[in-house]
Amino acid sequence: MAVASAPPGPGSLSTRPADGLPAVGWVPVGAAVLVLGVLLTAVSTRYGYHRDELYFRMLDPAWGYVDQPPLTPWLARTFADLFGDTLLVMRVPATLAHLAAIVVIALVSRELGGRTGAQALAAWGYGTAAIPLAFGHTFLTASLDLVVWPAVLLCVIRAVRRDPRWWLAAGLVTGIAMYNKLLVAALVGALVLGLLVAWPWRSLRTTGTPGATAPAEGQDATVRWPLATPWPWAGAAVALLVGLPNLLYQATNGWPQLAMGAALGENNAADVRAEMWLFQLLTLGPPLAFVWLAGLFWLWRRRPTLRFLVVAYPVLLAFTYAAGSQTYYATGLLAVLFAAGCVPVAAWARTTWRRVAVAAVVLLNAAACLVISLPLVPVEDLAETPVADINASAQDAVGWPEYVRQIADVHDALPKADQDRAVVLTQNYGEAGAVDRYSPALGLPPAYSGHNELWEYGPPPDSASIALVVTEAPGAWGDRFAECAVQGQLDNGVDVDNEEQGVSVLVCREPVGGWASLWPELRHLD
Repeated sequence: MAVASAPPGPGSLSTRPADGLPAVGWVPVGAAVLVLGVLLTAVSTRYGYHRDELYFRMLDPAWGYVDQPPLTPWLARTFADLFGDTLLVMRVPATLAHLAAIVVIALVSRELGGRTGAQALAAWGYGTAAIPLAFGHTFLTASLDLVVWPAVLLCVIRAVRRDPRWWLAAGLVTGIAMYNKLLVAALVGALVLGLLVAWPWRSLRTTGTPGATAPAEGQDATVRWPLATPWPWAGAAVALLVGLPNLLYQATNGWPQLAMGAALGENNAADVRAEMWLFQLLTLGPPLAFVWLAGLFWLWRRRPTLRFLVVAYPVLLAFTYAAGSQTYYATGLLAVLFAAGCVPVAAWARTTWRRVAVAAVVLLNAAACLVISLPLVPVEDLAETPVADINASAQDAVGWPEYVRQIADVHDALPKADQDRAVVLTQNYGEAGAVDRYSPALGLPPAYSGHNELWEYGPPPDSASIALVVTEAPGAWGDRFAECAVQGQLDNGVDVDNEEQGVSVLVCREPVGGWASLWPELRHLD
């Protein structure tokens, strides 16, 4: 990118680019990256693994799984193989994704004309917000979504406003995103629908080719309707080409992602549809809601060629409601609306008192979000605070070593001959992953589960006639084995009411009809 010879602006390490955009505010953006990186690393080993992290480290590398594409489990296994199978290493990809997202959100603000103040607000506001912090601390599939979705949108914005060749970059990032979740197709569909219904036909004159230079501040480029040019379709071809192996896996395995989405919808729909509206306010924190709402109105009024982003947001909300799978599906787009809102808010905060007011709102929001989203409350006090009820990820990170030790106590109480023919059978992949992680030091046998991909790994061997069954429904197992008896109960010791607290440990003998007969009954997707 060419650089003009004008002197650098306040808070910037670079000169103003020749493309007419403000300089990148590397000082405040870099400071946000540094501070958040140090903070996330410092707290990364408090509490423990999340159930999904324990699951990822169990999965063998593959082109796909019944419940997800391969990228997140592959990163979890690769980092563990390269740098050590520790909780600190497990959290590194999530931290890096969060830091990258901070930069992308700041660049979106710059792309829309935001100067140093707007970029600083975007970086610090987003970096210390509720859901970004939670997903930056715990390595989930959503951790990668929160960088790739805004990255796709940044490329699309650049393609519409400056240079249509950015559609190719948008396609590349979309293709990569498909290896994390096919859900990115919902974002693409929302953008296409937005371009169909919200393009400002009357306010723009048509030219033969899109303008290649950035518009003046406060104006939009005079461009053709993007879908009438070959560039978006070339970008779509790039996305399909890059994502082809993942799509081939889905097609040749009966599109398991569709079955998984249906299962999530069946289990979660009632809660998702009731909670998703409040979740929009909680995503970044209620104090920052005025910023992304300002972004919605500002884009509609001041950036006509980007109105499709405004339309895409309710489209994604409608998709979230219809799918009923998870509440956070619109978060990546909401982050971009926040970045847009930083431009008019920073322009409004032109006096000292207004800047102080905006900074106070960000600090207030950050203080609350840090306590809620990160493991700052001592684990022994967690149950006495509202944090455990607000942040389900905090609950899911408590008690795993204690639970596995209690399962090991039941195993150790068995006669030696019974220990040699025993396995652990868990109700979900978190429990199986915990046994897999902590059992080597405790001498436990392998763990099996019918949950999601672990069912595909097959039943225990026929020689395993005894199962230590971890279940919250002990009465359901009497017909599956010749004999079952409760021998223990899980307790995390800090009264955190997570999914495993109070679950029974059964000793069951002789599966009725053998494992081959029992195993199909144990399969479940959720």
